[in-house]
Amino acid sequence: QVQLVESGGGLVQPGGSLRLSCKSSRNLSDMYNVGWHRQAPGKARELVARVFSAGLINYADSVKGRFTISSNNTKNMVFLQMDSLKAEDTAVYYCRAYFYGSEYWGQGTQVTVSS
Repeated sequence: QVQLVESGGGLVQPGGSLRLSCKSSRNLSDMYNVGWHRQAPGKARELVARVFSAGLINYADSVKGRFTISSNNTKNMVFLQMDSLKAEDTAVYYCRAYFYGSEYWGQGTQVTVSS
């Protein structure tokens, strides 16, 4: 069982930045992968970024060069630094982890990009 708790969402102007945090109740080193998905109203949930245990990192094409995923294994936290935010980045952002064959999700944190 894994509990994931996100924080750091909020309202930001286009071109601004936010840093999302995800706190895991279990060691990140035990996870096959951990990362972030997002879901805008009326749209399917989509991958934003994830990091695998072997070190491979995936980013959605729409966020490459603007978002950076990182982790702190000592604190069991994963982060998403979001720069140059656009209105289309507005969504609920969810932390997600695969742990021993099961998928776990956080409750989500709202990110709104608006002038």
